[in-house]
Amino acid sequence: MRIAPSLELALGVLAVSTGAVLVRSCSVPSLGIASWRLVLAALGLLALCSWRRCPGLAAFQGRDRTLAVLSGLFLALHFAAWITSLSMTSVASSVVLVTTAPLWVGLGSRILLREDPGRIFWQGLALALAGTAVVALVDSSPTGQAPNPLLGNALALLGALAASAYLLSGRKLQRKVDTLSYVSVVYGVAALALVGTAWLWGTPLTGYQGRDWLLLGLLALVPQGVGHTLLNRSLRIFQAGIVATALLGEPVAASALAWMVLGEPVGPWQILGGCLILVGVARASARPDAPPR
Repeated sequence: MRIAPSLELALGVLAVSTGAVLVRSCSVPSLGIASWRLVLAALGLLALCSWRRCPGLAAFQGRDRTLAVLSGLFLALHFAAWITSLSMTSVASSVVLVTTAPLWVGLGSRILLREDPGRIFWQGLALALAGTAVVALVDSSPTGQAPNPLLGNALALLGALAASAYLLSGRKLQRKVDTLSYVSVVYGVAALALVGTAWLWGTPLTGYQGRDWLLLGLLALVPQGVGHTLLNRSLRIFQAGIVATALLGEPVAASALAWMVLGEPVGPWQILGGCLILVGVARASARPDAPPR
């Protein structure tokens, strides 16, 4: 029995929302977290791809291979920037800024893919962005949890730009390639790029504690293996702008988890902003694309 596309998208958003708390709970350096998250996820999906006899890299033809590599590099940049931002600013600010991706995806879809998201999409996006602004402006996390918020917020915004490019390239490729082959190749490219960057930067990739390895495994399994893969699958049905807008629900779930697990405060203004985000997501997702034929 196939799950409804809208439910798959919602489950994907919930899964990726666990990432920020898992990252903040891990004592591994930021590049180490990003590297192992992608390495473990890529290995698992490559094994699954082999077991199900998916074409893998052979599914890509001509320029699509170049686009797949670029998608992987954008994904690597997204995680390197965003995970680093979580060590400098609060979970709420970091996740709110990184989920401004819909603004850039909406513009990119119109310019590069010639997709018109439509009036309803822009209305929902406006509501959701208003909610993210409320959450960001009233964030008052302790200084100890946000030692360098200016740089951390800038890195989160860079992560949003990289995520936008990743979603746009994925939207184009998902029209031609099956999801499992796509994510196996793209996650593999991202993993290689992050491991290479960690090596050049001198970041240790071994010698971690057992608890940290468990958290890295959970990062690879839940937000990456389940969350990102479901989001990529959703790109076969929904426009890239709609998938990115659905991700605006991530700050709500991530902030709630940060409050419950890490003790980061969530006040009435954050709740108001979260409600605006959810209403905007519902509005923007009201008219999905027809499935590709």
